[in-house]
Amino acid sequence: MSAGSSKIAIYGAIAANVAIAVSKFVAAFFTGSSAMLSEGIHSLVDSGNGLLILFGVKQAEKPADARHPFGRSKELYFWSLIVAILVFSVGGGMSFYEGVEHLKHPSPITDPTWNYVVLGLSMLFEGISCFLALREFNKERGDTSFWATLGRSKDPSIFAILMEDMAALLGLVIALAGVYFGHLLNNPYFDGGASICIGILLVSVAVFLIYKTKGLLVGEGVDDETLDNLEAIARQQRGVEQVRRPLTMYMGPHDVVLALDVEFHDHLSAVEVERSVDALQDAIRAKYPEFKRIFIEAKGLSGKQRATSPTDAPVSPQI
Repeated sequence: MSAGSSKIAIYGAIAANVAIAVSKFVAAFFTGSSAMLSEGIHSLVDSGNGLLILFGVKQAEKPADARHPFGRSKELYFWSLIVAILVFSVGGGMSFYEGVEHLKHPSPITDPTWNYVVLGLSMLFEGISCFLALREFNKERGDTSFWATLGRSKDPSIFAILMEDMAALLGLVIALAGVYFGHLLNNPYFDGGASICIGILLVSVAVFLIYKTKGLLVGEGVDDETLDNLEAIARQQRGVEQVRRPLTMYMGPHDVVLALDVEFHDHLSAVEVERSVDALQDAIRAKYPEFKRIFIEAKGLSGKQRATSPTDAPVSPQI
């Protein structure tokens, strides 16, 4: 999936959340609803989070230089971690705090009309934003199940926005229930309880995002199925006798480093080994174009390394 494609979901989320946050704060001011105030905080945090992820995407697109020879793709993971921390502390923490304060000092909702209008509009805008994020997510998903794809996704510009949008829709349902039952039963504790539930929801989403981005920041590799396929591709090349388990690391959603240790038959010449290595890297990139840098250490069965000269291209094999 291209970076431009993923930005569509980010722009949609930012636009929706800015408009929704303003309307929620206005409704909270006129009605005194704690759940509505929590939802306003949630949307405001989501707006800032969208900007941070967009900034991360732009930073990750910067080309490699002398100080960053592998590029800056991991910038996206760093800013996604900051987003997760903000969702946890500001979104979840403030919502939980507001709910507890409302339980301590309850104030009944006299006229919920404003709340219903804003919640209805918010569901519409959040639904559009969630649809855009889900559409981009489905491009990556293919025939795989939703949860399996969410677990294996390496692109925070998609899964973080999608998770926030889904949490926002569920939070709106909780806020609507709190406002409705609080007004119907003349019980302000429903409103405060809804705010606490929204806080717990945001904290849960934040913990998931922190778990995902932490693994990517510390150097997560590809899944076992991909490693098995890489080994199979290597063994199919002419003259290959043994292949060690490949070493991989995600530098970005579509930027993976691969290191291969391959042993060739001793009867092959250096030129034949070089041709086999070229064919190997072409075969790998044909199936896995995300492997931008492939480093191959080629040895004979005797253990003596065969040295050849790599080209100047940044994606060429090194032997």
